[in-house]
Amino acid sequence: MKLLVCISKTPETTAKIAFKDGNTTFDENGVQYIMNPYDEWYALVRAVELKEAHGGTVTVINVGPASNDVVIRKALAIGADDAIRVDADPNSSMFVAKQIAEQAKDYDLILLGKETIDYNGSEVGAMVAEYLDLPYVSYGTNLDIADGKATITRDIEGGAESSQIALPLVVSAAKGMAEQKIPNMRGIMIAKRKPLNVVAPVAAEDLAVVASYTVPEGRTSCKMIDPDNMDELVRLLQEEAKVL
Repeated sequence: MKLLVCISKTPETTAKIAFKDGNTTFDENGVQYIMNPYDEWYALVRAVELKEAHGGTVTVINVGPASNDVVIRKALAIGADDAIRVDADPNSSMFVAKQIAEQAKDYDLILLGKETIDYNGSEVGAMVAEYLDLPYVSYGTNLDIADGKATITRDIEGGAESSQIALPLVVSAAKGMAEQKIPNMRGIMIAKRKPLNVVAPVAAEDLAVVASYTVPEGRTSCKMIDPDNMDELVRLLQEEAKVL
């Protein structure tokens, strides 16, 4: 079984976010990057578990510049067998999906995190599936493979939904799919020798253009109201509370 895991690089969760060039460009000064946790903890780890249980290979793919090789090597240390990096600087989910789809035509299962923690778009998985004309299941919390079929569970309002779909297909992974795996020293050393293939991007129109970024308003201080002072609470809700 051939498994492909799509991984992305995101700012570390505590990074200070700022923009430059008239709020049209993300300011990377002082920003530490990590592998997107949904891709790493759930999609990648579950792919490695499936490989260990059923045999096969795990390939990771990333669309980005050479600086992304650090997070790719971490994926190899966790247990992926090889990696593909499409050498491009993407501006949109559609461009990323097109590049992944061009490299993903011969895989039995394509996994990725439900979203990235920077843009939270949750778009790439569905787009990859559309480009490849494959079934797509989002927000999977459990995934098993047997007899050429995937059994996928995901949370829905009031319970859980289980689907059985023939391979190949695309699945986005949510919390519950697997548990975080820390690469050991042996894995880190072996990762240095695993192949990382850099390929040129295919021609693709990037339809998304950034007009500007906006930093959200900072949190205001919390006002504590005495439980017996309901009149004050009502006044604050009417006069000062913001409805989102």
